[in-house]
Amino acid sequence: MRMKGLSLFSGAGIGEYYLDKAGIDIICANELIKKRAALYQATYPKCKMICGDINDEDVFNDILSSSKGIDFLLASPPCQGMSVANKFKKGEKDTRNLLVLRAIKAIELLSPTFVIIENVPALLKIKLPWKEGFFGVLDILDELFGKTYEISAKIADAADFGVPQKRLRAIIRLWKKGNEWDWPDPVKRKKTVRDAIGDLPSLEAGQISKIKWHFARKHSPEQILVMQHTPTGHSAFENPVYYPKKPNGERVHGFNTTYRRMEWDKPCPTITMRNDAISSQRNVHPGRLLPNGTYSDARVLTPLELMLCDSLPADWRIPDSTPEILIRQVIGESIPPLMIEKIAKGIKAK
Repeated sequence: MRMKGLSLFSGAGIGEYYLDKAGIDIICANELIKKRAALYQATYPKCKMICGDINDEDVFNDILSSSKGIDFLLASPPCQGMSVANKFKKGEKDTRNLLVLRAIKAIELLSPTFVIIENVPALLKIKLPWKEGFFGVLDILDELFGKTYEISAKIADAADFGVPQKRLRAIIRLWKKGNEWDWPDPVKRKKTVRDAIGDLPSLEAGQISKIKWHFARKHSPEQILVMQHTPTGHSAFENPVYYPKKPNGERVHGFNTTYRRMEWDKPCPTITMRNDAISSQRNVHPGRLLPNGTYSDARVLTPLELMLCDSLPADWRIPDSTPEILIRQVIGESIPPLMIEKIAKGIKAK
């Protein structure tokens, strides 16, 4: 029997891309940002997308009325402030930090059989204002649902699920007592950057291939030069001559996690929102040694390479007109879909 589900803070819906394989049909989704909601709707035309602020009562009530009878809820509430208790004590009441409470309210009112709440690992550490004090997310969930739901939480790495990317996420699962939900075993061999993109042709900055979404961003001549002299798995800051410099020739001071090439035979480093920048963390293609001693692909990953490293298919069903920077942003903020699929496939409803 197939289950019906609700997706909250859905972004472009990347995390739920394979949920249909797990027998789950998302019938309603909510996203605040219009361009992400539009991309979601184009990807899932049969789903009702409610674009708006979940803190708005009209929006929240629309979500509830459109999700009656759901079996499954997926929520990825953002956690901009990781020390929420301290912020509130100082009077910094950023409502974005309380969005997880809105997801908890939806669980309370909709009573789905299975729930996934996921975000960065700090989700399990934040303290939220609740009742007369400040409590962790798990404390609140246990107080509200401990008698009716099994509750489990852990920090998981996407690479353990067969995703060719190292990405740590906090995963909280709730399921009504009497049902079962097995946690998937880790893969025996982690997929690597080579597995994901090793068969794609090399591209230099600004080049365009005949393969859909496989085109390279333009970078400055200075950045290209230093990366051409940077070996696979290393940072340009390690180079004795070709290192990042200021216009006056002075060495730029920075961390060797930046201007850094990936390694072919390890999972891709965590894809961030700034995956468009050579100067950001671990974003540069591994490259291939050329006959002249330099390295090819002095650039960040192409949109296609990002898709594949995030476990999306090469034929991800998004409009051809989707802006490159939007693709980069939604991948950078996503949970890899293969990870969610494997977690959801452990559900054993009764």
